[in-house]
Amino acid sequence: MSYQEKRTLTSMLAGIAVMVAYALYAFGKFQKGLVEPSDLKFWAGAMLLFIGIGIVASIIIMILFHILYAIGIAVKQRDCDEKMINRTIESSMVEDEMDKLIELKSSRIGFIFAGIGFVGALVSLVFEQPPMVMLNLLFFSFSVGSVAEGGFSLYYYRKGL
Repeated sequence: MSYQEKRTLTSMLAGIAVMVAYALYAFGKFQKGLVEPSDLKFWAGAMLLFIGIGIVASIIIMILFHILYAIGIAVKQRDCDEKMINRTIESSMVEDEMDKLIELKSSRIGFIFAGIGFVGALVSLVFEQPPMVMLNLLFFSFSVGSVAEGGFSLYYYRKGL
């Protein structure tokens, strides 16, 4: 598995973890009756909280990923000197034209998911659903779009363009 595939998979897992944590937190409170569907302050606050948690978690996870990736290469090449190990690490992290094309194609798919979720959120308001439904549709569509983007990146790395 290449560096880009491992990085994408790590990012996807972090996104899924944040999405699951939000669902457990927010819908757990909702099912216990601690929050009403019309309490937009709670829903918006919970989403902002988990967006912040997601950003911080992604940064920390990516830092740990890069450290562990470098350690893994160093262990595999323990017979080489430090300069050679650093060159190997740097060369594996270089993005070429194929990486950029894969990123563009998978980003487009992620935006399609987000767009469909946005339209779905507007439709939920037309059918007089509570604003909570609209906010959660938006939040989950952007989250699913991000995970789908990663999934299609992995697909394109494996199968090619």
